Amino acid sequence: MRRALPGFALSFGTTLAVVGLVVLIPLAMLAVKSAQLGPVDILRLAASPRTLAALGLTFGASFAAALVDTVMGLLVAYVLVRYRFPGRGLLDAFVDIPFAVPTAVSGIALTTLYAPKGWLGGLAARFDLPIAYTRLGIVVALVFVSLPFAVRTIQPVLAALEPEMEESAATLGAGRLVTFVRVVLPNLVPAALTGFTLAFARAIGEYGSVVFIAGNMPGTTEIAPLLIMTKLEQFDYAGATAIALILLVVSFALLFFVNRLGAWSRRRAGLVHA
Repeated sequence: MRRALPGFALSFGTTLAVVGLVVLIPLAMLAVKSAQLGPVDILRLAASPRTLAALGLTFGASFAAALVDTVMGLLVAYVLVRYRFPGRGLLDAFVDIPFAVPTAVSGIALTTLYAPKGWLGGLAARFDLPIAYTRLGIVVALVFVSLPFAVRTIQPVLAALEPEMEESAATLGAGRLVTFVRVVLPNLVPAALTGFTLAFARAIGEYGSVVFIAGNMPGTTEIAPLLIMTKLEQFDYAGATAIALILLVVSFALLFFVNRLGAWSRRRAGLVHA
């Protein structure tokens, strides 16, 4: 039986070759390099106080940033989709700026803004709330670089929702808050979870924007990617790849969860429309 779309073998083979050369082989080399330490040494390295502190800060700050991104991304997406106002297109373009700006440039800009003598940092210092060179500064930087993932994940799903649903709820006497919570929000939960996971995974591997604002104090404001760079500078390549492998495993698990969540949301949408 001939396929309706010919060329499957050639296109599939090309896809495997590209994915293998660009993604799979480099990641396999990471696992091979870290295997030089052996399982016991990898566990010992992962259990060291400095590594645990760096990993805990990376995952904790990334989780907090992803939560903020999900809430703010939902708000920004709702404004962009449901309202028409002057400058809407410009605001929509601004959302993608973290994608285009080098992360080092973002880190310098954020540090200048939130430093003790910066515009916002000086104001926060009056209330005894330092931002730059603290864990709070790390969360701020991670929110900046990962916000577009939440917005762009929720925005198309919200745009596909018929405004008539909200209008019908309003005609039945539901207030705006009740309409949003009981009519709009349930349809956005899968997209919001996907946006949260993507923002979380993006924040885990962030380095450029964080290294300037973090302060980089071991055990306090040192993130895992910075610890990897430190070990590379010390020519501890096996130790650096071992820590990188830990981040890789967590990121892969998150992305696998995103794919499963996307499949579930598509099945759910099909059942609703049916």
